[in-house]
Amino acid sequence: MKKIILSLALLAGLAVSCNTSSEKAEEKSGKKIVSLSGAVTETIAALGGEDQLVGVDVTSTFPESVKTHASDLGHIRSITLEPIVALQPDVVVAGAKEFNPELQAKLKEAGIEVKLVEQEYSAQGAKNLIHTVGELLGKADTKSLTDKIDADLAQVKPFEKAPKVLFIYARGAGTLMVAGDKTPFTEVVKLAGGENAVTGFEDFKPLTPEALVQGNPDVILLFDSGLASLGGIDGLLAVPGVAQTTAGKNKAIISLDGGLISNFGPRTGEAALALNKALAEKVK
Repeated sequence: MKKIILSLALLAGLAVSCNTSSEKAEEKSGKKIVSLSGAVTETIAALGGEDQLVGVDVTSTFPESVKTHASDLGHIRSITLEPIVALQPDVVVAGAKEFNPELQAKLKEAGIEVKLVEQEYSAQGAKNLIHTVGELLGKADTKSLTDKIDADLAQVKPFEKAPKVLFIYARGAGTLMVAGDKTPFTEVVKLAGGENAVTGFEDFKPLTPEALVQGNPDVILLFDSGLASLGGIDGLLAVPGVAQTTAGKNKAIISLDGGLISNFGPRTGEAALALNKALAEKVK
């Protein structure tokens, strides 16, 4: 009889242990998330929630490990309902300005929570994003990430005269756009101690030789991928008008990782510092 009671006690203990382990595993895994924003994906990963990502958009390039376990759903403007539903996420997170209202309504009808985040291209905006994503993940301690932004920005060295920087978005010589006001590129240039070479418009407009001559940038900034699509610096200098600018004459061309300088997430200070150092090398 004692043996039977002991066996039952052991089985009960084992059951409790299994239940506890199951609960801990469930608690650790948390909500299954689809992130349709590179900045959100980067922030989720920085806060320790990378394993909760089941799907991401094409802009989610950092950290690179994300694409090894989360499905690439493509560009936010072309994503449809079915691939998202197939992943059975608990929540879909996206930028408020980019997300399709019709798709949002369909996701809600399917019982999937949709979280839209407002993103401001500034150091404070990056901190706000970190706090918002922290709340989503149930992680209240975001101070280490926000402190790092401040620490990196504190290392940015001011210029005696702010260099004029022109950001060119390039996808080969056939697609060349320049960044105006209220874009992440003009804002990261400001954080790095520079100023935008072209003003008077918001968002982007096609690059023209006239605009290049009028703006006459000291430095031209591109994505690494954008410069590569043009065949490197020589390919950029072959674009009409570029060689006639101060930047072109001095070959003052900078290329940086696209996600780094455009996401305005946890690496915002790092991006500004990297650009600040690169500018210092070009405007000696």
